[in-house]
Amino acid sequence: MAKVILTHEVSGLGIAGDVVDVKSGYARNFLVPRKLATPWTAGAEKQVEALRKARRAKEIATIEGAQAARDALQAAPVTVEAKSGQGGRLFGAVTVADIAAAIGDRAKVDKRRIHLAQPIKALGEYQASISLHEDVTATVTVKVVAAK
Repeated sequence: MAKVILTHEVSGLGIAGDVVDVKSGYARNFLVPRKLATPWTAGAEKQVEALRKARRAKEIATIEGAQAARDALQAAPVTVEAKSGQGGRLFGAVTVADIAAAIGDRAKVDKRRIHLAQPIKALGEYQASISLHEDVTATVTVKVVAAK
């Protein structure tokens, strides 16, 4: 086992600033080369604290603020324009970055916090969940329409 400090959010493992134990091969061959984690050292406590401080600054400070953002997001569907062919099939797919851009000024949303149940590859309405805070999640309707 190897102890590493996560520098980015890794699904199923933790978020930036967490100190986790993983198998040494996973750390050596995947996490460290992709700069998702750094090896744990005795002097790394300052780095861990800096990551936690940056994470706190990015998150919505209070639950009330997150709930207000959730209400703003759920008030109306998010419309995304995409090029489509015959039968409503898209050329490519609608990504979480497209959804984050379509949300725009309604709320500040990081694209890594948007989760889709399935890839969006056709015109229509879909549901996306957005994690705004540890305790607050918004469910947003994404309406995919043909680009003109």
